[in-house]
Amino acid sequence: MIIVEFEGKRPRVHPEAFVAETATLIGAVTVEQGASVWYGAVLRGDICTIVVREGSNIQDNSVLHAAPGHTLTIGPHATVGHSCTVHGREVGEKALVGNGSTLLDDSVVGPGTLVGAGSVVTPGTSIPGGMVATGIPCKAIKPVEGTSSQLWIDSNAEYYRDLADRHRRTARTVDPLV
Repeated sequence: MIIVEFEGKRPRVHPEAFVAETATLIGAVTVEQGASVWYGAVLRGDICTIVVREGSNIQDNSVLHAAPGHTLTIGPHATVGHSCTVHGREVGEKALVGNGSTLLDDSVVGPGTLVGAGSVVTPGTSIPGGMVATGIPCKAIKPVEGTSSQLWIDSNAEYYRDLADRHRRTARTVDPLV
């Protein structure tokens, strides 16, 4: 992992968290126990604070940042999918942000909500908890309960925690085979 101190602010990573060696953490970033930050992800806490709560996962090539002086919190057991841009205020507990989604300034995704892949949550928008939300701009369309989205919300964080344990134990940088 690439750890960068910025203006005296140094990232803090719990010893039981997984941060991939190509992930970059800058400044005021905290990664709690059991959380994972995957390959190519950038968490830039230079002008803001970023907190990745227990058991959550930030997947490959996602970028997290926030407005000056703000705090971005990724709630416990939440998922930020591959290649997301999160510039909001909060992703709630057990929420899932689908691959390629964008969350803009001061946006909030409520607990247990699934944001569909490729969605754009516009500045200042709050998506209520327990909803499936999608689109550009992203809007809540129906409750999660009783949908196939519930399975993703209920299982994804645990799946990624197990996968992070496997990577921690076995992933190694090697020379390519010739």
